[in-house]
Amino acid sequence: MDKKYSLGDLVDIIKRLRGEGGCPWDRVQTHESLRESMLEEAYEAVDAIERKDMENLKEELGDFLMQVVFHAEIEEEAGQFTIEDVIQGICKKMVYRHPHVFGDKEANTADEVLMNWEALKKEEKQITTQSEAMKQIPMALPALTRAQKVQKKAASVGFDFYETGGAMEKVKEEIEELTEAVEQGLGTEEEEFGDILFAMVNISRFLKINPEFALTKATKKFINRFEYVENSALSEGKKLSEMTLKEMDLLWDEAKGKTLSD
Repeated sequence: MDKKYSLGDLVDIIKRLRGEGGCPWDRVQTHESLRESMLEEAYEAVDAIERKDMENLKEELGDFLMQVVFHAEIEEEAGQFTIEDVIQGICKKMVYRHPHVFGDKEANTADEVLMNWEALKKEEKQITTQSEAMKQIPMALPALTRAQKVQKKAASVGFDFYETGGAMEKVKEEIEELTEAVEQGLGTEEEEFGDILFAMVNISRFLKINPEFALTKATKKFINRFEYVENSALSEGKKLSEMTLKEMDLLWDEAKGKTLSD
């Protein structure tokens, strides 16, 4: 029968890997060297959710949990905090930010819960302005996600378009400004391009679309269609580099008319 491991076992395993006579690789790792791994594990877990692969999600959650324990172990060695402190902190936070469950405050809808959560977060972190709240949003987030969160902060105090149409008009305005910058060589192309992306994120909020997921799906769709174009060319004994753009566009139009699998 397989041994049944616990969170305590995982902590002990990481301690042994980091300890005297442990693993040479694990022993030299730092918070900085593990940053990319932590991000990758989070994205892989999200990918498993997207694919509805719960067996893989179980594995990826384990990989992410290992990252959490690893970082906590590094700090325990430095005498700063332990994994128990991490657990204590998140438990206290969850109780504090759910007074409608653990206290006497009322919140009957998900929107009311979020409003209470944000108010308690500001109080807890002593944030007195929305600008401060925006600056608290991590720079390490993907740019589209960070833009969406910043916009939500602004919208929560009424600084927002009244409807989707206003947000869409803003995109047209920004495209015109980029066009002008390109045509006149103003040197502001990067700035204007960023303004377009920021304006597009506004539309995603109104349509309740996650911009990161939308772009991921668009990229996947492009790859599938490109694969169709390339395979069609190869079946005719041609390489894409030997074809004209017009010929490839014809195959692309064929691909658009077909339902291609992921």
